[in-house]
Order: sequence, then structure tokens, then C-alpha cells
Amino acid sequence: MFKKILIANRGEIACRVIKTARRMGIKTVAVYSDADKDALHVEMADEAVHIGPPPAAESYLIIEKIIDACKKTGAEAVHPGYGFLSERAAFAEALKANDIVFIGPNVGAIEAMGDKIESKKFANAAKVSTVPGFLGVIETPEEAVTIADGIGYPVILKASAGGGGKGMRIAYTREEVAEGFARAKSEAKSSFGDDRVFVEKFIVNPRHIEIQVLGDKHGNVIYLGERECSIQRRNQKVIEEAPSPLLDEETRKKMGEQAVALAKAVNYDSAGTVEFVAGQDKSFYFLEMNTRLQVEHPVTELITGIDLVEQMIRVAAGEKLSIEQKDVHLKGWAVESRIYAEDPTRNFLPSTGRLVKYRPPEEGRWKGVTVRNDTGVFEGGEISIYYDPMIAKLVTHAGDRLTAIEAQARALDGFVIDGIRHNIPFLSSLMQHERWRSGNISTAFIAEEYPDGFSPLTAKGEVAHRLAAVAAFVDSIGNERKRQISGQLQTQKPVRFQTARTVTLDKAHYDIDIDLGDDALLVRFAEDGHAHRLESEWVPGDAVWNGLIDGEAVAVQVRAILNGFEIAHAGVTVEARVFTRREAEFFALMPEKKIADTSKSLLCPMPGLVKALYVAEGQEVKAGDPLAMVEAMKMENVLRAERDVTVKALKAKEGDSLAVDAVIMEFA
Repeated sequence: MFKKILIANRGEIACRVIKTARRMGIKTVAVYSDADKDALHVEMADEAVHIGPPPAAESYLIIEKIIDACKKTGAEAVHPGYGFLSERAAFAEALKANDIVFIGPNVGAIEAMGDKIESKKFANAAKVSTVPGFLGVIETPEEAVTIADGIGYPVILKASAGGGGKGMRIAYTREEVAEGFARAKSEAKSSFGDDRVFVEKFIVNPRHIEIQVLGDKHGNVIYLGERECSIQRRNQKVIEEAPSPLLDEETRKKMGEQAVALAKAVNYDSAGTVEFVAGQDKSFYFLEMNTRLQVEHPVTELITGIDLVEQMIRVAAGEKLSIEQKDVHLKGWAVESRIYAEDPTRNFLPSTGRLVKYRPPEEGRWKGVTVRNDTGVFEGGEISIYYDPMIAKLVTHAGDRLTAIEAQARALDGFVIDGIRHNIPFLSSLMQHERWRSGNISTAFIAEEYPDGFSPLTAKGEVAHRLAAVAAFVDSIGNERKRQISGQLQTQKPVRFQTARTVTLDKAHYDIDIDLGDDALLVRFAEDGHAHRLESEWVPGDAVWNGLIDGEAVAVQVRAILNGFEIAHAGVTVEARVFTRREAEFFALMPEKKIADTSKSLLCPMPGLVKALYVAEGQEVKAGDPLAMVEAMKMENVLRAERDVTVKALKAKEGDSLAVDAVIMEFA
């Protein structure tokens, strides 16, 4: 077995590999760029080597720098994680030439399956059903349009060396093909150093299902069940689960055996994933094979009990698989949410800055539910513009799907992040969505259910009652503490009292009666007479109210604001204030603050680099016309006119690095 390995990656996956290596007694080496000098993976590793400036193309993607780091530290093997160099045959070859083991498949398998164009050619030759498409390299937008016309719309353009939704565009018209081709090539070049793009038919209302395979260097290959990754946005997975609610045992077996046959055909010898597009009728087509560890591997680990990173390391060291197909049993259900630094209320644009607070829910297993949080950040750390905006992967496992979803919802409600915008409110609301909970999903789910993007949810029904009740609880405990500090009460035990209050949740008002006893608080709503019993050990200063409401475990985030609290639960965030009846009457008379008019300027929606300006001063543009392109976190974002306007002045130029809300141009 290896004594020391280097992780050629960063963030949460580097931390994930380090944890398993540490458990196996293997020392680890981290590599880092200038932007990552204080990163968590650098702190966790036994050694760390600096490899260059922040852009990945000047640090994490430079093969020679990784090899040099291995030689400096004596690392015998390299785990590539995912992304970066993980599917580059040239990287595996360079390591081999320097007597360093690549913890991944052999070069032949990477070349056969790691390239999306070549993998489809290989699959066709092996009589594996594939989605109709053009498998050659496309040179120009005109050629892409001609090919798309022949295939039939809609089509999807994909980067050959791509992954994670980068270099991918869906096109429904000839115009969208031409524009999408240019964007896909540009993103592919900056993300993977390879700008080849191919086109294939886009299957309408499909589901994305993938089979995890595991092989060794002795010809043994098994499959570890499937994952469903249909909840996607911009072709990037948001929620993953295992197993799939679509499949039955017969279909699972067919897909698994096909994936194994394909892996054996290329002598696959590591962890890998065979991806399929599936119809609602359980038909399926081979899409591609990812010759690396997947972002969503934790859900497979939780339902199988198999550590995939450990298996990759053991296989790379030449060991035979200790697991046979008959040993693989799927137990329970696992759900994973990808937590991103992005603003869901502004079309999910990336957000950067300092993590003023970072308090994930406690990991562990309680009453049959497991909570796991794979992360690469820490409180006080910085989210930069240079890399993928993922903050963490929150995973829950339980005996059945609905229980796993409910556990995920509670864990999201208890996940505290301050200092940047994040997508937890969106994920929390999604966990309540009946269509998701029923399993009636497809890759179009988010586009169909959130056609206008995500807007902050309004507190209503049961959620509103919970928020109002928790606000009353928090206010009551705070007032009791103030009385004790002032000397009005000389006891440390809660004093039973009854009182009437008005709780405001933004503009909604709830008249309630409060009965505070020794072990619980009873809140009764005047409008309908409903009463709720609250039990919690919350104390002022706690960021999360954890407790029971009518016997059900509930988590609510609590942040102090002027004369009240900002509270969040189930995707709803509101400002809550608790008044006496008289105070509520006066508060209702307070004037509302007017929001500044920004309709006559184009603001930069996130910190980023101005890649292109498509207009000139004095130019008239129509609604929908492109105005500028801003790049952030490896994604190119085209900003379009929301209405017909005339460009009055350009306030930025190509190449400028802008802060959020910086003015790019003004309109007449």
C-alpha cells in the first residue's frame, strides 16, 4: 500500500480524499494556488505545495507542476479528484513516465471512454444504444447549424472534454445553435483546455440516471446500483439521490449489466460512472462514461456502505476487489444537495466574499437517519471568483425516500451561512415541492416548476404558523433573560406567564396568546384558534432554533435585526417582530423605505470579468438583445436588455474586473 499520496485538486473533494487516506494510514500532500493558500484542504493535508497563481490554467491544470510537487514530497501516487486533470490521458501518461501511480483507470480506458466523442464511437461499435448525434469534431458555427438541422431540434452542444455543466448548451433554433456553439467552445477552452464540441439530439422530458461501476486490474468489474441526477439547472446537477425512484429491479439489472459490459470492453480498472438518459417508460440510452469519481458519489456510498475513494486507492495499488456483485446490496435511500455560492433570487448568479458565518448541521447518525456534509470551506474563509462555486454537499440517508427527503429539509433549515448569497432557500423550498417528493421528475423539472426563476417564498399556512410561533418563543426567552439581568427576577427557572402579542412576518400580522410554562410554550392564534406547543433549549445567541413543534422536530434559523429577528425555514425568510397590541398599531403607521430606481443602468450582477461588450454608445437595442458578457466562476453569463433602450454611456470596458452592482452601462 502507498505511504504517501498527492491530491491534484482543491476544495471539498481534496478534503474528502484526505479523510479516507488518513483513515487508511496514508500521508497526504495538498497542492494550492495563491487563492487557496489558506484553504481547508491545505490545512488538513500533512504537506502542501504551492503551484502558481489563481487561474486553474496557470496552476491546477499544469501537469509539470503536479509532477514536480510529487518529486519534492516523495508522493508515490496521485488522486485527481474530479474536474481539472481527472480525465486527461496525458496526465496519467506523464505520471506513469515518472513512476508515479495514477489513482484512476488506465490510459487506454481514459482515451476510449473519457473523451465524449470517442466514447460514443466506441459504444456504437460495441452495439450499445446511444442517443442520435454527430460524433465528429465541429469546426464552425455554420457547420454546427447544418448538423443540428439534420438531427432535428432541440439539440444539445457538449464539450468533448467537459463535465459539471461547463461547455454545454441546449438549442431549440438555428440561431441558438450558432450562439451556443461559440459559448460552449469558449467555456470548454477555459475550463478544460480543450475546445472541441459535439452535437446530439436532446431527449425531451428525460431522466438522468447513472450507474456506478468499480473495476480492478485483474479483470473484475461490478456495479453499485444507480443514482438519479435529474434535478438540474443549466445542465448542472443540483440534487442527486440513490437509488432512482423510476427504476425497478429488472431495469436496474439491465442497466448495470450493460455498464459492466462496457467497462470490461475497455479493461476499466477504477471507480467510474456510466451515464444514461432514461425515458419515463424506463427506456434508456448510453450518454457517456466519466472515468473518474463523481461529485455525487456520497449517495452511493451511503446506500452500499462502500468507500469509493478507498476502493480506488486499493485498486491503484494492485489489490483485487474484495467485493463481488452478489455482495452489493442497496440499503435505504440517500439524498444529496449541492450548496452553491450563488443568489437564487437573481437567476442563480455566482456570489463571492467572506464566509462570516459557516455553521453546517451536525454530522452523525440518529434514530436511523444519517447526516453527512462534504465541504472544503470554513468560517472566515473566502469564496473566490476563480473556481466552481460549490460550498458543500449535504447528504442525508434514511430507510426510505420520503424520510431521507424530510431529513434533508431539516438539515438545510439548520445550515447557517452568512456573508455571501447561497442557494439554501431554493433547496429548502424544493424539498417541500410535491412533484419532487412524488418522484415525478425529469431534467426539465426546474425549468418547468420555476420558469421565472426562484422568488422568495411567502410565509403562509403551516409554515407561517411555525415562524410566528418560533418568533414568539424567541422573544419570550429574550425578554425573560432581560428581566433576570435587570434584577426584576431572582430565579434561574422560567416563570409561568400568559400574555397577548402581535407577530408580524414582513407585512402579515398574527394576533396570538402566549402561555409560557416550565417546559414548553403554548401559542394560540386568534384568527382560527389553532394552538401549537413548542419545546426547545434555544438560548439567545444561538443561530438555529432546534426543537419540537407539536412533537415534530423543526429547525428555524434566527438572526437578530433592529427591533426583531430575521427567521428562515422551509425556503421562507422573513423579518419577524413581536409587539404588544398597542405597539403593533404604531408600527403599522411607519413609512416604507423606497427602493432606488436602477432601470436606467445595467449593473454587474456578480463579481466578475467583463469578457465582451456587444453595444456602443448611442446604439439602440431591443429587448432580449445581448449587451455584455461577464465571466465568473468558470461560467460565461450573457446580460441582455430587459426592454427597448438606447445606450447612453459605457462605464466599463472589456477586461475590467467589476464588483457586484458596478455600473456597466447607462441608458437614455
